[in-house]
Order: sequence, then structure tokens, then C-alpha cells
Amino acid sequence: MLNPKNAPLQFVLQAWAVWPPLALHNEQELGKMQGNLLAFVPNNLKRRLSPLAKTVFCAVSQCDSINDRIPVVFSSTHGELAKSLDMIKLIEAGEDISPTAFSLSVHNAIAGLFSIVFGNTSEVTVLASGEDGIASAFLEALGLLQEGALEVLIVFYDEPLPEFYPAEPFQLSTDSSCAVALKITKGGDGLGIQFRRDGPCGYDGEQPVQLPLLIQFLSGSGTQLQIKTPRQSWHWQKLESDPAMSMQ
Repeated sequence: MLNPKNAPLQFVLQAWAVWPPLALHNEQELGKMQGNLLAFVPNNLKRRLSPLAKTVFCAVSQCDSINDRIPVVFSSTHGELAKSLDMIKLIEAGEDISPTAFSLSVHNAIAGLFSIVFGNTSEVTVLASGEDGIASAFLEALGLLQEGALEVLIVFYDEPLPEFYPAEPFQLSTDSSCAVALKITKGGDGLGIQFRRDGPCGYDGEQPVQLPLLIQFLSGSGTQLQIKTPRQSWHWQKLESDPAMSMQ
């Protein structure tokens, strides 16, 4: 957490990746790229991956080398809400739901599949990001670094809300699925970033709406990002840039 004096925290972004990619591709090209990125996933597990899970795995698999001992912070506003809605409809229709379908609909389902596929045995945290949006995952990850972790993987992901749920005017959803993976450390090569609480409160939407702002900040020439929430405002600032930093 931020210290009592609210001093800024610093970290190094060693690698990051986003899926779908920033460059425009047609559906056929995206499908081929996705197939290549997921080729390492065993078929019996690949069948369990929902479209949202595949989005997450495509982002993570591009995010430099991910070892089997890296702590991970997953953050999603809605998780697999579409799956949960489908099961509710089945129950309403008097039909049975399978235990497997239920287990793959819970908020930490994608994190569990990640641990299996990547053989990760380290700490995994899954956040249901609320009004603070992406800041909560950064706070959690920076806490892990302060506790001694050498590096931490942060994974943001969300998909559009099903039409059943009203999203407007609450800024809870966007038109497309997106996943962003970031590998951060305390030091070393990469992009230095300062993170602090700063400025007046406001409302810039929840995580699905904030993710495009984060992507623009990381991929563009701008050096600062400020996101306002009802309780506080969060500020990110680039400190130094390493041309060798991995970005997909």
C-alpha cells in the first residue's frame, strides 16, 4: 500500500503486451495469430478456454518469458459474467448445469487455468476491480514487490457486458474484449514509472473503460496518465525509457 506520507512509489516495467494487438488485423489474421500463440496449450485444456480466457492467454504468452515462480495479480471487473448468465438461464429453464461449467464461471477460473497451463506455483491474487479500477492491481503488485518478490505479473482483462445488464450511464463496459499483461520489477532494465495518489476525485469509468487509457499511455509518447475515481485520483508518470523493453 502507499505509505502514510503518500510518497510516490516507483517500479520498472520490463515487458508488456496487449490482446487484441494494437495494429489492425482482419478476423482471419487474428485467428491465425491466436492459434500460434495458444499452440503451447494442451488440447484437453484448450477446450476449456473461453473466448475471454484465450484473450488473456494471448496477452500473457507475449509478455516476455514468464517463469513458473512469478507472483501474479489478475484484475477483472466482470470476469466470466456471460457464462454465469448462461447458467442462470439454464436453471430458469429447469435444466441441469455441469460442475465443470460452474467451476469455469467463477471469478478466479482464468487464474486457475493459468496456473495449470503455465505450471505456476507462486502466489496468485484475483481482484474484482471496482470503482478504483486498474489502480487496485498496481497497489497489490507493488505490495508484493515490497514484500520481497523479484518480479510480478499484472493481468487486466474484461469483455463486453451481456446486453441483459445495463451498463449505461455507469461506464462499466466497452465494445470489445481486451487483456493487458505487464511484468514489473523494483529495478533493472525497462521503463521506470512513478505511481502515486494525486489530484481531485472524479469518475473516469471502471476498469474496462480505463484500459484503453493505460494502453495509450504505455504505447504513446505521453509521459503521464491520471485516472479519477470517486474516492481518489491516481497518477502514473514515465521516468525513463529503455528501447530494448519488450512490448507486443
